[in-house]
Amino acid sequence: MQYELRTQAIDPLRATFTPLVRRYGDKPATRYQEGTIDVQPVENFHYRPLWDSEREIYDERYSALRLTDPYSFTDPRQYYYAPYVTARSQLFDAFAKTLDYVESRSLLANLPDAWRALAVSTLLPLRHYEGGAQLISSNGARFAYGTSIEQCLSFAAFDRIGNAQLLSRIGLALADGSAELLDQARGRWLGDEHLQPLRRFAEELLVEPDWAVATVAWDVADQLIYQLVYQHLDKQALVSGASALSLLGQHLGDWFVDHRKWLNALIAAWLADAEHGPGNAHVLRTTIDIWLPKATEAVSGLARAADEAADVGAVAAVERFVEQLRATTIEEKIA
Repeated sequence: MQYELRTQAIDPLRATFTPLVRRYGDKPATRYQEGTIDVQPVENFHYRPLWDSEREIYDERYSALRLTDPYSFTDPRQYYYAPYVTARSQLFDAFAKTLDYVESRSLLANLPDAWRALAVSTLLPLRHYEGGAQLISSNGARFAYGTSIEQCLSFAAFDRIGNAQLLSRIGLALADGSAELLDQARGRWLGDEHLQPLRRFAEELLVEPDWAVATVAWDVADQLIYQLVYQHLDKQALVSGASALSLLGQHLGDWFVDHRKWLNALIAAWLADAEHGPGNAHVLRTTIDIWLPKATEAVSGLARAADEAADVGAVAAVERFVEQLRATTIEEKIA
């Protein structure tokens, strides 16, 4: 008996899910689209929250910043679970290799005293700042309207706790595996005068009821801190015999470049919205007008501590960064 094997092609009844067909036509969709677009429920909710009976569980009115269609915004990185996890795994592996290199050559043990003091007073306490950012992003992920926005905030929340872990690993390495410096960093965060404006900034935003305003305001401080710590201090470290901090800090600086891609795209979508664009622009400008002075005060405290430890021109750098922010419009910030 002979058998004949044939290839039989079975055409699918449809190319993708119904919500995507309605939006884009009956054609194959990307995995990002299938895991993101129109995933959030919009009707038939079980009950309204007892703590806010005027709103639904998912409700665009949780923020003054709104989109006519929340899916007019999509993540330019196209992150869903698999590519996000892959990208962050690569980041953490790269950091681990750098840390192994630094430790194998005793680069942290041989840091100049001034730069060791700077790391202890300025860098390590930022793990608590990153912890606050994680709470801001988690809150945004809960109250944001539309999966494409919520998804980015969820990933950002994981990122921020990951950043805190990277800083913790630097602290452990500086103390030869002991948690002594991390304990000191917590005490400094709670008590050191130069950190209290930043701590106050974080705690005030933790109780900001508008998740989008809190996200934008936190980003104002992020821009100042990441420019100060992972650009200005990075360059100073390279020429001052503290290359170990530059080698390790580069990974956090690279993360911030990636992080701002989705945030810039979201701000652009808010501004370009046909119905809500003008109102969104007003809210964004008001948010920056209110929170930039507070962020400036907060980051200036960090800069003063850095200058006291190593005289690295940090205060002047922050003043320059603030002027750059003030001199650019909302539209120019995302250009």
